[in-house]
Amino acid sequence: MADKNSYNAEDITILEGLEAVRRRPAMYIGDSGIEGLHHLVKEIVDNSIDEALAGYNDRVLVTMLPGNGISISDKGRGIPTGIHPQKGISALEIASTTLHAGGKFDSGAYKVSGGLHGVGLAVTNALSKRMKITVYRDKDTYQQEYEKGKPLYSVKKLGKKSTYDGTTVEFYPDEEIFGKELFSGKKLINTLRQQAYLTGGVLFKFADEREDQERVGDLSPRNYTYYFDGGVRSYVRQLNKQYKIIHKNIFYVNQTLENIGVEIALQYTDDIQERVLTFANNIINPEGGTHLAGFRIALTKSINDYLSKNEAESKLSGEDVREGLTAVVSVKVTNPQFEGQTKIKLHNPEVTQVVRKVVEAELKRFLEENPTAAKSIAGRVLLSFKARKAAKAARDAVIRKGAFEGGALPGKLADCSNRNPVNCEIYVVEGDSAGGSAKQARDRSTQAVLPLSGKPINSEKYRIDRVLANEKLKDLVIALGSGIGETFDESKLRYHKIILMNDADVDGSHITTLMLTFFYRHFRSLINKGYLYVAQPPLFRIEVDKDTIIWVLSEEELNSKTAELTTKKITPKLVQRFKGLGEMNPEQLWETTMNPGNRILKKIQIEDAEEADSVFEVLMGNEVAPRRKFIQANSYQAFLDV
Repeated sequence: MADKNSYNAEDITILEGLEAVRRRPAMYIGDSGIEGLHHLVKEIVDNSIDEALAGYNDRVLVTMLPGNGISISDKGRGIPTGIHPQKGISALEIASTTLHAGGKFDSGAYKVSGGLHGVGLAVTNALSKRMKITVYRDKDTYQQEYEKGKPLYSVKKLGKKSTYDGTTVEFYPDEEIFGKELFSGKKLINTLRQQAYLTGGVLFKFADEREDQERVGDLSPRNYTYYFDGGVRSYVRQLNKQYKIIHKNIFYVNQTLENIGVEIALQYTDDIQERVLTFANNIINPEGGTHLAGFRIALTKSINDYLSKNEAESKLSGEDVREGLTAVVSVKVTNPQFEGQTKIKLHNPEVTQVVRKVVEAELKRFLEENPTAAKSIAGRVLLSFKARKAAKAARDAVIRKGAFEGGALPGKLADCSNRNPVNCEIYVVEGDSAGGSAKQARDRSTQAVLPLSGKPINSEKYRIDRVLANEKLKDLVIALGSGIGETFDESKLRYHKIILMNDADVDGSHITTLMLTFFYRHFRSLINKGYLYVAQPPLFRIEVDKDTIIWVLSEEELNSKTAELTTKKITPKLVQRFKGLGEMNPEQLWETTMNPGNRILKKIQIEDAEEADSVFEVLMGNEVAPRRKFIQANSYQAFLDV
């Protein structure tokens, strides 16, 4: 038994100032990887947008600086620089060095704001190796600089007269926190474009001042400007530009009810996917929340009421009316309650009823005043209703056969003995030959293997009934145990690592792409939870001598390794190329691809859901023209496996 005296008062650590942020950055920005890095920019941009929402700012400029720095400028009121009556130091220093300090905790300075926790500026400062804030206010210019969150000097007046008010924040993320992660011009441009749609009448500018060598691999233009008067209508039009629309008129509403602003636009397409983006105070909420709930309730009721009035007998579900729907739901709330600092979900219960009332009234009017659009929408959702009945039959058949209902697991599945999903992983392997090697190579206690022969159906083109008619995908759904679609239950998932293991050639890449399409369209939450991986089997084996074997993943790496050996005047005894996983014996497969101590796994993440949705539609959808255009534009990057 541990000695209770080994845990004493002196063992209690007190983290002063911003040290807690540096110790546990993920608590404040989600992670210390690429997403967390860009979250820093978002925090500062949100402050500028809050000034715009308050009516004091009409432009936001984001500039990428040499050395992985960022500058964000606005023409708002400027952060106050006067001495705080309680603290005796400048309000600017308090806002940039103290958690939960800001002007957004009551409705005095900001009626509507995305940043209500008072931590955004301070957190960005804490995680930056250096930061400089310049404030233009009352015709004067003020400045303060920091290192890792600590001020280098008191706020000082520069003696430079200013013709406008505003704030400029310049910062360089700390490599101790983020390692070698670099800002992406493409990600920043996408963020600003999105905010421009949501903040009509505000100019958003992007500039890239990095040196040429810092832009290798980042082909984004050096300058961008966005300005939209159409608000979220323009956003829906942009989202639907590559789809066939069902009705030309976009439903749009922008009203304030009970001090809650509601701006929504929607339009139907002939696609089978649903695309709905939700925002609260211009902050994207990936997991929706109460505004999404209110919108869905109103949408389903309004369309059912219209069908009933027009003698259609079908009672449609929410799933029926959402197929092919593209919508943007944006609300402005005085005191938003978010889930976590990253604001993934809105929790204000009063928002549900407000959104519901607004949408029901206005959508009813829209359907009455636009009979052609209404008829097209009705036909679209009734088609979805008929397809859903067929899909439900297919889904129920899978459930009845599934292990989670007491049925048998697929015959080809070699399951693991451990029953704790946290400890279990399943290798989804291409072909029986590779599957046989994997079954012999695996750790039977924690690793399951499911061989799938041939290429699965393209899930982008077909509804779930056709997808589940494909034996390969049906076996996978049964093996996972979580159900699919309306029956999905994550708690029944049997493995918390799902690893796609295919040959390192063109055919293997094609199968991986088809599988990723399947998971993206039907198991996106498993990707969001970090459960999906792609194995990285080697393509070449370099035998230097009987005791030295080098495994390499690609032809490029092979050339690099060969050159390195040549420099050392070493001639490889044998260079072997594997055409498929089946050519490896079990020992080789374990050593290179399945041993947790040696293997390389690529974790699948959705960095930009809007872009991912677009790419899947272009590359895997029914329309040929967009795919041809993409290939023509990107073929120079292709590697041909000959």
